[in-house]
Amino acid sequence: MLQLLRHIADLLVPRSCPVCGSRLWGHEQFLCTSCLATLPITHLHRRPFNAMEQLFAGKTPIERATGYMWYERTNRYSQILQSIKYRNMPALGEWLARRFATELAACGFFDGIDCIIPIPLHSSKLARRGYNQSLHIARGIAAVASLPVLDVVTASLPHSSQTGKGSYARYLNVRGIFSIAHPRQLAGKHVLLVDDVVTTGATLLSCAEMLHGSVDGIKISLATLAVARQG
Repeated sequence: MLQLLRHIADLLVPRSCPVCGSRLWGHEQFLCTSCLATLPITHLHRRPFNAMEQLFAGKTPIERATGYMWYERTNRYSQILQSIKYRNMPALGEWLARRFATELAACGFFDGIDCIIPIPLHSSKLARRGYNQSLHIARGIAAVASLPVLDVVTASLPHSSQTGKGSYARYLNVRGIFSIAHPRQLAGKHVLLVDDVVTTGATLLSCAEMLHGSVDGIKISLATLAVARQG
């Protein structure tokens, strides 16, 4: 009966895959079967000193880091990030995050991690968008990892878009924008910082630097839904 209702709903209000635009049917959730099968998965968590960990090496202490899929702005799969961020589809991010977390849990990535912290949006951007996509991704990971999500970091200063900026300009754009009101609650904890995508790493670096400078004995790992190929 449920399957029948889904088919009727798909006929009345067709759903489409954000990657290829084809119609979704019945069991297909968010992505069509073909696009889901060909997602550019990174498997970075299986590689020692992987490309994402190298991005932060020598800049700030990071325990481990990984991203779910490769991101290229001109690739059709970039439409997934566009849909999550700008087309009111945070549920897509949460769904993919659960798939991501299932892979990570199988290899012990979450061992020793105490909580998950999403990268925040400034209140002005949050008001325009209506949601923080990183919070939804964090919730998807948390549902599998059985870890609490602590929305305790604040973007206390607004910043302009990172799009079109070089690596150093991106870093300057987000330097000093993050803060935490009660750092003692994280003292000695191992936290997982979660964001939607990492390109130059400037946003995650700024947040990690703030936490290292504010919280005694903190350890930080990183997870993103997508990571840009370097070089």
